[in-house]
Amino acid sequence: MCGIAGIISFKDDMRAELDACRNMQNALLRRGPDQRGVYLSQEAALVHTRLAVIDISGGRQPMTVLADGREYTIVYNGELYNTDELRRELDCGFTTRSDTEVVLRSYIAWGEHCVDRFNGIFAFAVYEPAEHRVFLARDRIGVKPLFYYETADKLIFASELSALLENPDIPHEIDEYGAAELLLMAPGRTQGCGVIRGVKELKSGECGYYSADGLRLRTYWRLRAYELNETFEQTAEHTRELVLDAIRRQLVSDVPVCTFLSGGLDSSLISSVAAAELKKQGKRLDTFSVDYRDNDKYFQKSHFQPNSDNEFINIMAEYLGSEHHWVVVDTPELVGALEAAVDARGLPAMADVDASMLLLCREIKKAGTVALSGECADELFGGYPWYRDKDIRETDGFPWAQSTAYRGRFMCERYARLINADEYVYSAYRRTADGAEGLGTDSPLERRMREMTELNFRWFMQNLLDRKDRMSMYSGLEVRVPFCDYRIAEYMYNVKWKYKDYMGREKGLLREAMSEWLPEKVLWRKKSPYPKTHNPAFLAAVTECLKAILAEDTPLTELVRREELERLLRHEEQVRWYGQLMNLPQTIAFFVQLDYWLKRYGIRLV
Repeated sequence: MCGIAGIISFKDDMRAELDACRNMQNALLRRGPDQRGVYLSQEAALVHTRLAVIDISGGRQPMTVLADGREYTIVYNGELYNTDELRRELDCGFTTRSDTEVVLRSYIAWGEHCVDRFNGIFAFAVYEPAEHRVFLARDRIGVKPLFYYETADKLIFASELSALLENPDIPHEIDEYGAAELLLMAPGRTQGCGVIRGVKELKSGECGYYSADGLRLRTYWRLRAYELNETFEQTAEHTRELVLDAIRRQLVSDVPVCTFLSGGLDSSLISSVAAAELKKQGKRLDTFSVDYRDNDKYFQKSHFQPNSDNEFINIMAEYLGSEHHWVVVDTPELVGALEAAVDARGLPAMADVDASMLLLCREIKKAGTVALSGECADELFGGYPWYRDKDIRETDGFPWAQSTAYRGRFMCERYARLINADEYVYSAYRRTADGAEGLGTDSPLERRMREMTELNFRWFMQNLLDRKDRMSMYSGLEVRVPFCDYRIAEYMYNVKWKYKDYMGREKGLLREAMSEWLPEKVLWRKKSPYPKTHNPAFLAAVTECLKAILAEDTPLTELVRREELERLLRHEEQVRWYGQLMNLPQTIAFFVQLDYWLKRYGIRLV
């Protein structure tokens, strides 16, 4: 995995942009600490920072290839999982073992349609001087990021917002729409929105060309509906084959591979398959879990989190025979990492949920460079409570965001006059739900479940993927997500809900399909979300942080109503800010992060 950035213009000389390139590159060094490179020409300035995983000596970037007298140069962030098949099909005398060269030669052979052949996670740009154009692409699921800013005669792009903001051409400003994203949508974001005024993000499954005529993008992949006539037994077998193949493909690496282990179904399945594959090679799997000091003392069961993870983690570690590592986070350390989590994301987001992931990834990096994680199974297999709770499922709105009126109270009067909170959120919900492709034969339930999948796929899942990418890459750790294999997503979109809900259990189909890979107690464990601290010391600490912020001059109160922040500090209300992941402590911590972000990047309100 890597960091990429570039500046393209068909009017100005890009060779004069070296300083801007270096600044953008420096902002991406955490994503790629192993190597760095720069390509400069009249029209294009491309920069790269590399985290070396495959062909460590041969995969340097930017990479240039000459073919039929034409030059092609690529900067690429990602990992392909079908490189062997593509190599055989291309059969063109490769000079490296890196998937970077496979991506570039695929583009040379098939042009923009190369993306249809890739199985992987990626964001890349290919510059063609002969055609005076740059091709940009992002993977189908949106695991790897690519932000951009277009002026009248220039395109600037980068893997992260923080790198874009190092370019002097990009104003550090937000308008009412950026404010709406921060206060009404965060930690989620409208797809394609970069929050900063004028900044956009290539959407998942999107690609296109930038030339003198500007940027022209198209969607090359989305979830499509088709008839699927399989018995449950056939569906379970098909599911098992896809999941096993995805995990095994993603274990390929020239550096050590480990796994996240929460004791839940998804990470346990991945760890079980990984342990078996490594055992064939005479190796032992390293597994990692996060816990919070004194959580055993303060943990309370809830509808969303019926039990703590520790018992199940210990069962799995023994079952796997893994070398297990506990990362125990204390409250001061967690509070101290809130700012680093903003640096990593480039935005305020999930407070301690982000911060603890960042701390966990920092520790994992000490043992390995590649880790596998279980994100996205819940979205695709129907694991969340809102898939199965009839009342929540039929609510006309985002199932994890039922607090719009509460959130709207925080928006400053200036922007509140311009943005109707309910309309902003509901229109985003409706656009997404209406965009779910269906069949005329769908029952009302099947139609709604397609909408639920689309909503989760475009919103909740994208937020979790953003979190995993930024928090891991901040420590130079590559995290792969096997359940994000597009073949699984395509297939599960068309599997009948009654199959997914086998035995009336969340992810019942996945449990049955993979039953041979787990001990019974873990296989049928009720879903539990990512763990967060229950220690009241965290609430007390972030409360003091926000009090200190409000005691001084702060740009926060230009964006957020002071009286609502003061009410928040009185702990009068317990409103969920974002699903089961962000309650009162996280909401206060979010505003602490927002204050830091406004100051860190010198954000102006326009």
